[in-house]
Amino acid sequence: MMNTQTAKTEKPKSSWVNLVVDFGPLLVFFLAYKHYAPAGEGDSLATVGAVIKGTIAFMVATVIALGVSKWRLGHVSPMLWLTTVLIVGFGMLTVVFHNDFWIRIKPTAVYLMFAGVLFFGLWRGKPMLKYLLQSAFEGLNEEGWMKLSRNWAWFFLLLAVLNTVLVYTVSFETWLQAKLWGFTVLSFVFTFSQLPMVLKHGMGETAKEEVIENPPHD
Repeated sequence: MMNTQTAKTEKPKSSWVNLVVDFGPLLVFFLAYKHYAPAGEGDSLATVGAVIKGTIAFMVATVIALGVSKWRLGHVSPMLWLTTVLIVGFGMLTVVFHNDFWIRIKPTAVYLMFAGVLFFGLWRGKPMLKYLLQSAFEGLNEEGWMKLSRNWAWFFLLLAVLNTVLVYTVSFETWLQAKLWGFTVLSFVFTFSQLPMVLKHGMGETAKEEVIENPPHD
């Protein structure tokens, strides 16, 4: 009876909530931008205006996602806190300076920050991903956390380089499509590729579902 009551009071680990929190704000940004963007080539002022409106929607959606995480999951991971601060910060720069460069370079800053934290932890012999995600991967042993931190550190660095190249070589529209679809697919593919390793290092079936459904994200 005690176990049943305890289970009822625990915050649910809902996969759909994780997906909404991780990818919802980016989708809101995409939809808001597409709604306000001029048809065809349009003029630059109208395009910038659409970016500004999309950025404001992005910031609002990110803060809401933070609240949803606290409400439904019972906690807000340090990774989500840091990502939210950067989104709001770079979003404000975009709005103030009316320059879409800031919202495009924001993922690079996010990826570099996480890569730096993880590499610093590896240098100190600490799996910082464990602290960033808190108890997201229950059952994973210390060796597994170290390997996962190492792998994500290099992956974040790769994403930072890729995003920076796109910022300076393609249009905003192309960058947005790549960010929404390309980077999301890359993240899921990379997350799936980690399954054999994490299962080998102590994760049970519950943790396996977490790895599939809730990958780390900017």
